[in-house]
Amino acid sequence: MEQTINSSSQQNSKPSSQLPPAPPASQLSQTAQLQTYLDRQRKVVAALRNVLPERSVLFQEEDTRPYECDGLAAYRQLPMVVTLPENEQQVIAVMHICRELQVPIVPRGAGTGLSGGAMPIIDGVVLSTARLNKILKLDAYSRTAIVQPGVRNLAISDAVAGLGLYYAPDPSSQIACTIGGNVAENSGGVHCLKYGLTVHNVLRVRAVTIDGEVIELGGASLDAPGLDLLAVFIGSEGMLGVVTEVTVKLVPKPQAARVIMASFDDVVKGGNAVANVIAAGIIPAGLEMMDKTSSRMVEPFVKAGYDVDAEAILLCESDGTDDEVAEEIQRMSVVLEQAGATAIAVSTTEAERLRFWSGRKNAFPAAGRISPDYYCMDGTIPRKNLSQVLLGIAAMEQKYGLRCANVFHAGDGNLHPLILFDANKDGEFHQAELFGAEILELCVEVGGTITGEHGVGIEKINSMCVQFSTAELDAFRAVKRAFDTAFLLNPDKAIPTLHRCAEYGRMHVKRGQLAFPDLPRF
Repeated sequence: MEQTINSSSQQNSKPSSQLPPAPPASQLSQTAQLQTYLDRQRKVVAALRNVLPERSVLFQEEDTRPYECDGLAAYRQLPMVVTLPENEQQVIAVMHICRELQVPIVPRGAGTGLSGGAMPIIDGVVLSTARLNKILKLDAYSRTAIVQPGVRNLAISDAVAGLGLYYAPDPSSQIACTIGGNVAENSGGVHCLKYGLTVHNVLRVRAVTIDGEVIELGGASLDAPGLDLLAVFIGSEGMLGVVTEVTVKLVPKPQAARVIMASFDDVVKGGNAVANVIAAGIIPAGLEMMDKTSSRMVEPFVKAGYDVDAEAILLCESDGTDDEVAEEIQRMSVVLEQAGATAIAVSTTEAERLRFWSGRKNAFPAAGRISPDYYCMDGTIPRKNLSQVLLGIAAMEQKYGLRCANVFHAGDGNLHPLILFDANKDGEFHQAELFGAEILELCVEVGGTITGEHGVGIEKINSMCVQFSTAELDAFRAVKRAFDTAFLLNPDKAIPTLHRCAEYGRMHVKRGQLAFPDLPRF
């Protein structure tokens, strides 16, 4: 998962027009409204302290302020109460109380999410799973680990390194992000082309519903009876239940791994090379692309050895036995040369391989070297359309007067355009939002989707209106209703109301009109 906005100046940015509307104004005076809020807060705090230790219930502003946003720092809301349960029984108790008092709940992991999915509700409770942080069981024979949701992604691999195993999904924030959050967003990473997203690496999820019922989805076997509700739950952004336990798959550490860095003098050639690699029947362990803007902002920061004169670079990794890696590197090199690569470098040591990857992993922090603020999008497109979409983004740069650095999981078509702006300049953040929304519209137009691994949250809720029909949105709401009849779990996120879609359609949606009809269609 990537860092979306990384600047203290965001605190001065104006609220987005895409935020859910504030609660309707009351006829009461502001003083009376505040008193009503405080009375409700006291009632909720008192009820929660009956079932949780005092240290696990936060309500003073200095304690709740750190929970006002996730990685999408542009959208903020101070929570009424924050709870930090320490076991499943306490999670159940919190759910019972909030259900009884009709208090919305926003589940939260490490707060590294990038779509505002963990932004609090003004009169709601944030339920943090940070203290559910135990690795419960490691099984080298079945190659599985049972962990609580607050366990960090990288901590699993660290724990099983001595067994010659690791957990494959590797978001860029893996040093901090937690498994519970990964499940909520169906997180990916640079090695997910070969090894899959979170949904492909989780066997079982144990969760608590809003009614305080414990459910288990999936199981230890390859398949489970009935509907595949595990796949429905993974990526549901905390709207269906609160995770308390996850069983993940582990994979053997490869004997060897090497990475190719290929340079291209044209982004179209680079985009076509990605499709050519896959078309050749090669599934690299990782296949990432960065444009010149990205390479030039990263190289002074980490000194990865990137070709800063290339219009685009590809990072193509092979892993397996020594012989398998040597053969695949040779095959990929031929494909890349035929696609027009102007230079090819292959890592010769593990240190060099890690250095090549360090640039891609640190692309987002490096953006702060060239821009006060940045806004990261997360669309996914068919690989064959990479060149077309990159040309479209270049045209949008001219339209909105903002630069955009492109880094993405090229192998599975998951784009992460970084729109660079200055929040201290009036109107620039709004322009960045419009720029981002248009990128997502273009992704949908070419047969893609508005998100690959960051989720919808509040950031992309209007873009849901672009991709899905009324009937489809009704189906999403029906699934939520089946798990959460009271609509108390992370409400007003991910699934837009029909009224919102109608308003957004009148203002923005092109209803099928291509944004850039003059661009070549591949």
